[in-house]
Amino acid sequence: MAAKIYYAGIDLGSTITKAAIADEDGSIIVKVAGPTGAEHRRLANRVMLQAIKEAGLTLSDIGYVVATGYGRVNVPFADCQVTELTCHARGVSHLFPAARTAIDIGGQDAKGLKISDGRLVDFVMNDRCAAGTGRFLEMTAATMGLKLEELGEISLGAKGKVEISSTCTIFAQSEIVALLSEGKPLPDILAGLHDAIAGRVVRMVSSLKVEPDVVLTGGVALNRAVVAAITEKLGGTVLVPDEPLFTGASGAALLALEMSRKATSKGKDVPAKERHLAEAKLYEEA
Repeated sequence: MAAKIYYAGIDLGSTITKAAIADEDGSIIVKVAGPTGAEHRRLANRVMLQAIKEAGLTLSDIGYVVATGYGRVNVPFADCQVTELTCHARGVSHLFPAARTAIDIGGQDAKGLKISDGRLVDFVMNDRCAAGTGRFLEMTAATMGLKLEELGEISLGAKGKVEISSTCTIFAQSEIVALLSEGKPLPDILAGLHDAIAGRVVRMVSSLKVEPDVVLTGGVALNRAVVAAITEKLGGTVLVPDEPLFTGASGAALLALEMSRKATSKGKDVPAKERHLAEAKLYEEA
């Protein structure tokens, strides 16, 4: 009996690196995440090694690797690179076959994806301003001396919404401090903050002519207040995966499987590299 072959996807995001492994049936068997950071961007192999270990596999069991995300060129053991937009669309469609619109809010950007038959057909993106991203929430939490995961839960206890008029992250932080000094309730301020983020994101994706099913992914999808605010503004149901961080990595793993199948169906060898896990080097040593 031939040995089983597995397929891996690694998503090197701005704040978190994610890896996923798919089997020959297209099932995602393991998902692992670790911080990216200034140094970790060079060490994607650690996340992949952890994924391989948790799956009970060896490196030789991996037939093809697709890298995606901002740092995809820093994955020397990947066989090819695919844009995060394509990988997210594939990952979302795997979980929600009826998805037509996906919204991904990550650490440094927000993306809107239009999907048809499981494939990306259009997109819109904000990667020039931190407002409306996870970074905005991180900075707000730091300003208030709160943990990031506390923001959403506190916000859900609001009795009203205090409008946050500033669209710039820096000015918004100053506005929040001023509101606190005026004695405005913290939950109401946070409700206004989440409403402002949702409004910015919904305005961005409106150019895509949002159609159901709508899926929200990315680390910010773990914030229940953001999900609630986006749902309210869209006026319909918003679906959230159980693990919204991994749609890009899972999509990359599934694309690795599909690329391999396509090559095999044409009688071609799968163009995989000789693989070894090594740190990406920013400069070659003399």
